[in-house]
Amino acid sequence: MTLTPLPRPLNAEDAAHFLRRTAFGATDAQIRALVGKNARTAAREALAFDQTTAPGNPFDPMQGAGPGPTLQLTRGAWLFELVYGPHPLREKLALTWSNHFVIGTDKVRNVHALAGYLGLLRRHAATASFERFTLEVAQSPAMLRYLDNDQNRRGKPNENFSRELLELFTTGIGHYSEEDVHEGARALTGWTFEGGRGNQNYLEPSRFVFNERQHDPGRKTYLGQSGELRGEDIIRLAATHPQTATFVSRKLHRAFLADTPDGAAVQGSAETWRRTNGNVRAVLEELLSSEAFYASRARIIRSPVEFVVGALRTLGQPTMDAKALLNLTQTAGRMGQVLLQPENVKGWDGGREWINDTTLLLRLQLAAALTLGSKAPPLTATPSALALTGLERPPSAAAALKLNPQQATYLHLISPEFQLA
Repeated sequence: MTLTPLPRPLNAEDAAHFLRRTAFGATDAQIRALVGKNARTAAREALAFDQTTAPGNPFDPMQGAGPGPTLQLTRGAWLFELVYGPHPLREKLALTWSNHFVIGTDKVRNVHALAGYLGLLRRHAATASFERFTLEVAQSPAMLRYLDNDQNRRGKPNENFSRELLELFTTGIGHYSEEDVHEGARALTGWTFEGGRGNQNYLEPSRFVFNERQHDPGRKTYLGQSGELRGEDIIRLAATHPQTATFVSRKLHRAFLADTPDGAAVQGSAETWRRTNGNVRAVLEELLSSEAFYASRARIIRSPVEFVVGALRTLGQPTMDAKALLNLTQTAGRMGQVLLQPENVKGWDGGREWINDTTLLLRLQLAAALTLGSKAPPLTATPSALALTGLERPPSAAAALKLNPQQATYLHLISPEFQLA
């Protein structure tokens, strides 16, 4: 099956839904600009992003006085782009891919390695070739360091990256053998990087190198294919495996449709994936203009970062100073999501795991700070119930009528309708 396209022009609630899912949130003016558009046109325009970034980013990781401050500045710079950048869908996808091709700042603390990794996620956010994306990630110093393939050499294979390539990045569990992991590691021997090692060299550039002397050139069998396979062959066989289409499509459905995706809809995307040879842009264009997408309301619990960014974008991207933005990255961390530091290589579980007594209280406190607090950012216009909840007449609307604009905005921000995208 293929996903059925939405047959009608977008109405106000459709437009709000689209922007809540693809841009974290939007102002009333941005919602109105989409009303009446064809769903495929809206999806295509949102995906037509380039690599331009927000002007005036106050955070320069190169100015960090050590690895720790550098990481804080890197997170601050990313949050600034998430909130103020011209391409929110690109950043939403980069955030999604950071939870797929996971690295962590517990091991990767080099400025250039992190910048290179983030640049990769942005360039391939809606990639035309998942195989190419996977290859570039595999050869990035950040991934080589995080999963120890820089230690993978002939006679002493390190299987960490080879295992996660299959288990977490491509086919998923159940579609490969332990022998595939071992043979993949052999093929990937000699892939390493030079420069930027150690805490003292956190500002030094690093780059991928292939060390022929450390490579195992022998015959190997991997996912049913035999020969003198090299690292590039392993990436190609894993990334183009038929099961990879289903496994990664399900990740995209979790990001854009539901915390618990519908199996038939996932298979629809997987068929498009296979038909287009892993063209993620084609999969996303179909997905984001489908009846399934527009029928799936309030089925994703916003992550902490999405909650923060969604609130600020819906409030009209109010100006906030650098210290306040850094505090917000730390607040997101206390709510369970430190940028570039998922819990483990499997990434954040998401969904219901985002919400517990502590994190819910922190969300209420953040909503109050953004609307009722003495340091709340000034608003040029009060967002409507539609912008805040995706509904023209949400359950909280009646209570909001009795409140001043700041109180009404706070009430909507803490409502289940805002927490659920």
